[in-house]
Amino acid sequence: MTGAGTRSGILLIDKPQGLTSHDVVARTRKSAGTRRVGHAGTLDPMATGLLVLGINSSTRLLTWVVGLDKEYFATIRLGAATNTDDAEGEVISGAPAADITLAEVELAMVPMRGAVQQRPSSVSAIKVGGKRAYTLARAGEQLELAARRVTISALQLLGSEVVGGFLDLEVRVECSSGTYVRAIARDLGAALGVGGHLTVLRRTRIGPIEVADAVGLDDLDVASSMLAPAYIAMKLFAHYELDDSEATDLAHGKRLQVTGQIDGGPVAAIEPDGRLAGLVEIASGVARPLVNFPKDPTE
Repeated sequence: MTGAGTRSGILLIDKPQGLTSHDVVARTRKSAGTRRVGHAGTLDPMATGLLVLGINSSTRLLTWVVGLDKEYFATIRLGAATNTDDAEGEVISGAPAADITLAEVELAMVPMRGAVQQRPSSVSAIKVGGKRAYTLARAGEQLELAARRVTISALQLLGSEVVGGFLDLEVRVECSSGTYVRAIARDLGAALGVGGHLTVLRRTRIGPIEVADAVGLDDLDVASSMLAPAYIAMKLFAHYELDDSEATDLAHGKRLQVTGQIDGGPVAAIEPDGRLAGLVEIASGVARPLVNFPKDPTE
């Protein structure tokens, strides 16, 4: 599969439960007829929701999508801790949680909001000694990953239900890239002294990109579902409209003398025909190319 006849673009997929992000990429490669498919931000097999894919040269845009803030809706089960911090792991400890009040839950959530130090789950994709943490953890190694600074801008309790001796909490989370919602479940359960883990996770937003605009994998038609990289870039960044001469210069990696009020970057550089030429950084009226997006062979 060379992808010579497949145009570049962005696909928004509503990932179903039970598939890895790599599974989605593999299926899309087959449907698109190209191996040049990448994704912006892994979702666990248990999780559903928004997965942003890049096709051909549009994979270059994914670098700027990965680090955007995200929104999730999740179910946290209080009353049991697992070795994976989610429902796919084995229960390692727990205590009855049915009598915990929502006031106690809300109080325990307070220090979890804002800029916090969070210890990632041992089954995260973080590399330890060149290997993924989840590979080592599932091979039986005991891991204690270093805490990292993340920002949880919203941790909202939406509802609750007692299920046997457990207390299930429906929550909404807005957080920075690199935040683990599984770790939020683990830490909330620990703070309440009963253990906790994640049973449901759905990603609904990455930056300004919404899952409502995504298509299901079973309904995917690559040609009709593909979004122009310029459309996504202009949702993410300010944009500068090039003339034909500037478009030619930018394609050759030249700096541009530009006019207007835009300063900083990235800025989407848009050709007269609406195509995304590249991303630039503008300072003192000079646009410096950050990355170019070459034309498809069919263009």
